[in-house]
Amino acid sequence: MAHKSDFREYFEALLIAVIFATFARTFVVQAFKIPSGSMEENLLIGDHILVNKFVYGPAPGPLERRLLPVRGVRRGDVVVFKSPEEPERDFIKRCVALPGDRVEILDKKLFINGDPVDEEAYTYHTDPRVYTDSRFYPRQVQRRDNYGPEIIPPGHYFCLGDNRDNSNDSRYWGPVPEENVKGRALLIYWSYEDRGQPAVGPLGRLQRVGRFLVRFVPDSRWERTFHLVR
Repeated sequence: MAHKSDFREYFEALLIAVIFATFARTFVVQAFKIPSGSMEENLLIGDHILVNKFVYGPAPGPLERRLLPVRGVRRGDVVVFKSPEEPERDFIKRCVALPGDRVEILDKKLFINGDPVDEEAYTYHTDPRVYTDSRFYPRQVQRRDNYGPEIIPPGHYFCLGDNRDNSNDSRYWGPVPEENVKGRALLIYWSYEDRGQPAVGPLGRLQRVGRFLVRFVPDSRWERTFHLVR
């Protein structure tokens, strides 16, 4: 029997690795970088997280549902999804209401189905002002602190940022369609605080790379490594 050449064996191994990595990234897990402060203080700018894309996958029957680690989106899940307004962008927010829920915000306080929600463990407010339902405030401003009531339609989720006073979320562009949801935030595998100026032009990008190599250790927030996202 003829033996495969070393080149062919290496090529096949590499091809299998690429296929497996592509499959894993598409269906199992994906890396995601926190780009804004809308989830502070829970998730910080520069946190690099792993997203579980398998958890919300379809389970064909009762047996598969029992055996496979899949489930539907739950209230409180931190989810990554395609922006309803700009599908090419990914957002990360906390799901606070499910299909059929009645959601309402009164003077910054969240109510689901008429009951107040205890959000002290993760909600972060930076602005003591409360924008009331008054003709002195534009409607787009009022809905930051006073929203609804609204019934979430079938196949949609109402998602808010933990940094409630500084988040572009469902209060402004509505519930998130189920098909836009990509996965649940799992853990922080690395966190880096970039303290430099934004890169401008080829020279700026080169300077940024150099700064990263020099500042990698001191500017990495090692205490956040392997921190589970709650």
